[in-house]
Amino acid sequence: MTTHTAECPSSPEIGESAELVCRNPRTGKSLGSVPISSSEETRSAVAGAREAAITWAALGARERRRHLDRWRRTIADHRGELLGLLSDEAGKVPADALLEVNLALHHLEWAAANAGRALAPQRAHSGLMMLGHSSTLVRRPYGVVGVIGPWNYPVYTPMGSIAYALATGNAVVFKPSEYTALIGQWLVDAFADAVPDHPVLAAVHGDGATGAALVEAGVDKVAFTGSAATGRRVMAGCAQSLTPVLMELGGKDAAIVDTDADLDDAADAIVWGALMNAGQTCAGVERVYAVDEVYDSLLERITQRAGQLRAGVDYGAIAMPTQIDVISRHVDAALADGGRAVVGGRESVRAPFVDPVVLVDVPEASTAVREETFGPVLIVNRADDVHDAISRANAAPYALGAAVFGRRRGRWIAEQLRSGMVSVNGVVDFGAVPALPFGGNGASGFGRIHGMPGLQEFTTCTSITERRLRLPIRPQRFSRSPVDLGALILLLNRHRWVRR
Repeated sequence: MTTHTAECPSSPEIGESAELVCRNPRTGKSLGSVPISSSEETRSAVAGAREAAITWAALGARERRRHLDRWRRTIADHRGELLGLLSDEAGKVPADALLEVNLALHHLEWAAANAGRALAPQRAHSGLMMLGHSSTLVRRPYGVVGVIGPWNYPVYTPMGSIAYALATGNAVVFKPSEYTALIGQWLVDAFADAVPDHPVLAAVHGDGATGAALVEAGVDKVAFTGSAATGRRVMAGCAQSLTPVLMELGGKDAAIVDTDADLDDAADAIVWGALMNAGQTCAGVERVYAVDEVYDSLLERITQRAGQLRAGVDYGAIAMPTQIDVISRHVDAALADGGRAVVGGRESVRAPFVDPVVLVDVPEASTAVREETFGPVLIVNRADDVHDAISRANAAPYALGAAVFGRRRGRWIAEQLRSGMVSVNGVVDFGAVPALPFGGNGASGFGRIHGMPGLQEFTTCTSITERRLRLPIRPQRFSRSPVDLGALILLLNRHRWVRR
């Protein structure tokens, strides 16, 4: 087989001896390489994980917590290496890298500490029909979970699946993005150093072909983070074997600003939510709907704050080169559709960086409003009133996160939004709360990471009824008597007596 080298971030051809060479998105400098996993190697990784999962699941939640805490300390002890990789391979500024690692460790700690509760048998009331029976819901790990991770948050986002799957007794085969392969391998190597006796976290590398191979390799569940288009292909692959999937897809998140909002605080939060990590945040702010009374004052504050920021200084590079084209296309579409740029514009795109762009008066039908931009571009539109703002926010096909700024009606507005998560008087705050599930609705996917639902997402459930007392009335037998049937009639009549 011919040996060849594929350069990240291109899409390499898969071969038995291929390597993935990863480069700094800011400079193009080579950072190192990882071997691309063939289909056979991917199947072997899944088979090895399945064997290791048996012992790992048998340890129990308390012992797994001890091992996961050791992994967490190993990451923290060597954080300088990981922070450096996030800067070099993902193009992040130091502050964004530091925030991401802290969030990831926070979630790892919570998952390890709470998995025992998620796995504990749950008693259920048996009801009058099943008097004499005890009913219990039992949860157990799936076995092997395939995690396909993203490039924008290559530590924090996959940790929401990896940590929660491991804590509940699963083994994990992780395919990091080909754009951040070194970071993914670093996490796996750190686990091997911390937990050498339990090889329950393995990595496979490559592009979409490797992801497809992982889906076909016999995993028991797939957790995918990425675009809706790729998510559909992953789901189609999983459908062939009826493999369950968790889909964390894109967003076009909106912020609503009500009449009584603290406008300085709202502007600070919105600008950060739109531009952090160069706008490469699925739950970041891409649209703002400010009610008419406060629109001009808010826009002035946003314009002033965003105009002071510069790519490469306040936030990092665009990590995936093809995303530059998407950003440019959306800015062009907004302007062509009648929108105006009050900060930046076409000239803001200077690959691999994009300076802040703030657009106004962009029609709701514009591609720039309807599709995910995933860059440092913010649309600020005027709403007639809060009801108009809610209607526009809910009109997008995506429904991942949202933000609301207001005092009196903030919570009420949040409850009217179809998003999976909402921050009131903040932006993306829900992502820093380990006990809250993270995920979306509509085109943003389904299933949840984080919180108790995130732990239970990686478990199967078995319902068990156990007869504890043999009653004389047994209508659920062929040997039932007229007395048994009479008891059923009494139960049926009971429903007629229920208060209306």
